[in-house]
Amino acid sequence: MASVALSEAEKVYIVHGVQEDLRVDGRGCEDYRCVEVETDVVSNTSGSARVKLGHTDILVGVKAEMGTPKLEKPNEGYLEFFVDCSANATPEFEGRGGDDLGTEIANTLYRIFNNKSSVDLKSLCISPREHCWILYVDVLLLECGGNLFDTISIAVKAALFNTRIPRVRVLEDEEGSKDIELSDDPYDCIRLSVEHVPCIVTLCKIGYRHVVDATLQEEACSLASLLVSVTSKGVVTCMRKVGKGSLDPESIFEMMETGKRVGKVLHASLQSILHKEESLGPKRQKVGFLG
Repeated sequence: MASVALSEAEKVYIVHGVQEDLRVDGRGCEDYRCVEVETDVVSNTSGSARVKLGHTDILVGVKAEMGTPKLEKPNEGYLEFFVDCSANATPEFEGRGGDDLGTEIANTLYRIFNNKSSVDLKSLCISPREHCWILYVDVLLLECGGNLFDTISIAVKAALFNTRIPRVRVLEDEEGSKDIELSDDPYDCIRLSVEHVPCIVTLCKIGYRHVVDATLQEEACSLASLLVSVTSKGVVTCMRKVGKGSLDPESIFEMMETGKRVGKVLHASLQSILHKEESLGPKRQKVGFLG
């Protein structure tokens, strides 16, 4: 993961500021930076989104393709995640440097979506045991500037909100063989409900307190972080500790409560901006990921 080298004096300055609920950029411990969200930025996908949070820039594309349901879940479709850590994002990703991080992020996304409530996978089934929609979710890291997991989870939710899957009909002839007919109308499609899709809130333990949406400098002062996956109702769906430091049970409980509180506000803001952007229709000005 991208990192930055700080002197001891800089670390002391950041840690002491956090204890007083005053961070270097003027935020409080529970404040996010301004998040820029834009959907429908890649033309040859079923859905896409670009999210910028500070100096972290993420592009997500969702491609719906027809496939065969898994044997253990014959009446459900499924999601596949692939994470590409671009060498342009940080020099540390050159060669195979970003592969481990890409695998770690993909595994975290699988854990978040590995429950029945996140996405209605049954709506992705076309014909049980025979045909279903597979959603390939490609995550591209364009720039890394701290708080990677939160930004990626916001981008994935926005891209799934933007996803449109063609409506299909299964036609059966007299001999029992099945034909699949795709609708010709580009507006005749099904949309995914993202109401229960969780977002990740990363809480970094700095000194005796914890902060959300940490910058690279703040991450350098933190020995342990807690990744909390929270739904719009404030329900924790999964949790993961990262970093080589330790967390005591009381800190974990406090961080979970903060994650729930902050997560609900984050979801409300994201839903509001997604619906507002969609209401603009084709009139809205597109920036795109090269903007």
